[in-house]
Amino acid sequence: MSKMIENLFYSKLGQSLIGAMGVKPPIELARFNGQAPWVQSPILLAHAPSPALQAVLEQAKIAFHPFQADSEQRQDGALLDATEFKTPADLTALKTFFSGINKQLNTSSHVVILGLNPASCDDIEQASVMEALNGFTRSLAKEFGRKAITVNLLYCDAIDAAITTPINFLLSHRSAYISGQPLYVTHTSGTTQPWEKPLTGQLALVTGAAQGIGASIARALSAEGATIIGLDIPAAKDALQATLAPLNGIAVATDITSEQAVEDIINALAGKPLDILVHNAGVTRDKTIGRMPEHYWDMAININLAAPINITRALDQQSHLSNHARVICISSISGLAGNVGQTNYSASKSGVAGYVRKQASLWAGSGKTINAIAPGFIETQMTDQIPFMTRELGRRMNSLSQGGQPEDVAQGVALFAQPASEGLNGQVLRVCGQSLIGA
Repeated sequence: MSKMIENLFYSKLGQSLIGAMGVKPPIELARFNGQAPWVQSPILLAHAPSPALQAVLEQAKIAFHPFQADSEQRQDGALLDATEFKTPADLTALKTFFSGINKQLNTSSHVVILGLNPASCDDIEQASVMEALNGFTRSLAKEFGRKAITVNLLYCDAIDAAITTPINFLLSHRSAYISGQPLYVTHTSGTTQPWEKPLTGQLALVTGAAQGIGASIARALSAEGATIIGLDIPAAKDALQATLAPLNGIAVATDITSEQAVEDIINALAGKPLDILVHNAGVTRDKTIGRMPEHYWDMAININLAAPINITRALDQQSHLSNHARVICISSISGLAGNVGQTNYSASKSGVAGYVRKQASLWAGSGKTINAIAPGFIETQMTDQIPFMTRELGRRMNSLSQGGQPEDVAQGVALFAQPASEGLNGQVLRVCGQSLIGA
């Protein structure tokens, strides 16, 4: 019955009726096509770039045009550098630029605002102005989302090579389903990388890789040049091998909560250091707290939270992580916002965010990084089982009015996996189209 309703809803007649009710279908998002450079058309700049910003744009291979209020040309991106803002009066530049470019951006464009990390500002007034960028970004993202335009904020300590990869990512279609988000970049030595297959020579392990988001992550990292080790439970061995075969990957069938898991992973490494570790495996076992069986609670906590902590600790302590390892965990919007009937799942995924932030502080300056992705409504086999109306509401409850794809999560993982992403550490990036729930 649910499938019949869905077919009717998306039929020509159904869409005509929905349109008559004033409900517009969402604009299809343009997504990354795998080509370099990542940003393939010029962007609009609010004003002439500083020498430091010009150097970053040149390194990222991003062409630009200066903003002209009377221009009729449309562009696929825009950038405003607010790092020199010092007083509330400077914020007027936001209104001037963004009201002016409203009709100069194509659908599926990407907007980035650059600011200084408020915590690094010595002046109280400037720190307040930098924090104001956050609220502005979130509000503008909700306005521009109707045209499938994303708006994100990049906080940095200074405009230097450390922001090159993040700014390239946020201005490209790799960030198609990320909007209204602040990313914080710390100063680093600024590792350079090629924009085509930047993960060549890297060894990556992806848990829960048999299908869905995990399989998409494995494919994305492989496309960037990484050698893939995919891990999943023994019952999913056939699906895991089918996913990894086209990637020439290595399959590991083991339970990540077992005592054998670390040994199985080390054996698969065959003496090589692990460069990228993606903790994607996870489960949901939903019941309200009064009706939740103990094994439901234990399963969610052990798989979603305890296993990533234990595996990372063991590999690190036994020197199986490379000196510049990138660890990426999968959290969830539910973990940030909470959800009825998901106290176990929400606790585990919120715990993942806390783990990432604390481990990042311990690894600061070491060359290793750890970050998390918090997906919103992503179209997978799991969401296909949700009743139609509930699923449709879930799709629409974000600024882009649609569900994301597994590849959107995979692109976020690929960002954190980059050799030049050392300045991104302890981040929890929401891949949710700016969901209406969560922090």
